[in-house]
Amino acid sequence: MTITCVHDALDEADWEQFVESHLEASQYHALAWGGLIHRVFGHMPYYLMARDQEGQVRGVLPLIYMKSPLFGRFLTSMPFLNYGGVLCESADARDALLNAAAEVARGLEATHIELRQAAPLEIGWPVRSHKVSMRLELPQRYDDLLKAFPSKLRSQVRRGEKEGMTSRHGGLELLDDFYQVFARNMRDLGTPVYGKGFFKDILLTFSKEARICAAYLADRPVAAGFVIGFRQTLEIPWASSDRRYARFAPNMALYNAALRYACTEGYREFDFGRSTINSGTYRFKEQWGAKPLALYWYYWLSKETKLPELNPQNPKYQLAIRMWQQLPVPVTKFVGPAIVKYLP
Repeated sequence: MTITCVHDALDEADWEQFVESHLEASQYHALAWGGLIHRVFGHMPYYLMARDQEGQVRGVLPLIYMKSPLFGRFLTSMPFLNYGGVLCESADARDALLNAAAEVARGLEATHIELRQAAPLEIGWPVRSHKVSMRLELPQRYDDLLKAFPSKLRSQVRRGEKEGMTSRHGGLELLDDFYQVFARNMRDLGTPVYGKGFFKDILLTFSKEARICAAYLADRPVAAGFVIGFRQTLEIPWASSDRRYARFAPNMALYNAALRYACTEGYREFDFGRSTINSGTYRFKEQWGAKPLALYWYYWLSKETKLPELNPQNPKYQLAIRMWQQLPVPVTKFVGPAIVKYLP
């Protein structure tokens, strides 16, 4: 195997053709995501490609290099997103790509590499598998899905409708409404918020695949989600609701609207996003009938490096989270993007 970095139009075309034909590819293996992350966050992409002796592509590995004064240097495939990782046709291509990735990491003096895989790899790297993707098979008709819901779930969905709650789906015209709800919810969770430009760039770059679903009460956005379609699956990687209106169950209205949209558009599977097993979000997604699909995050570690803990569950961040929750939302919108760009 020969490993190269994508550097010209021919490489780009070969990469996209390989991803398009591979059954295990995700939306996030597309080259456009590396360009988007570089534009929005300034992180450098390293897109590695394995070719055999005949020059045929046998595997690809998208990597994003992140250099933070707080969290150090590391590579992720793919940061900010649920999937990515190595995509290959053979163990030889896989091993060659992982060896090349380790060499890149050493050259950049990175402490670790994180691969986000939707299936296990037979490699010697340490792995975490505490996260799952919650998936729901969809019928062709939304009415059939609604009938299959338990009566309690249907009652919760109708609760908002009885209060006059409505829903919409669209593109850039709903971005401000989405971001208004999203930024407040991230503040309430104690998590730095992405800049609005991140979501705008996604809508512009993936205008056919990305949409916004939102729930309204008297024209006020009270819940909103970002959905991205790929092949037969519609994923909702970001969703939020305004806790001040929790008594109206706006989150139920949001997910119901997203599921209706998925059925109407012909998707056969709905991906609720990743959750920790038996967490609150896990149980929320489970009530819709979603089933867990195990995720595997693999790590290459430099010498004497421990597995990274860049997550809200890390006890060392609890004080910062509580302080963040007390900040005014406008302040978090201003400061948050400068911090969250280094949290993969």
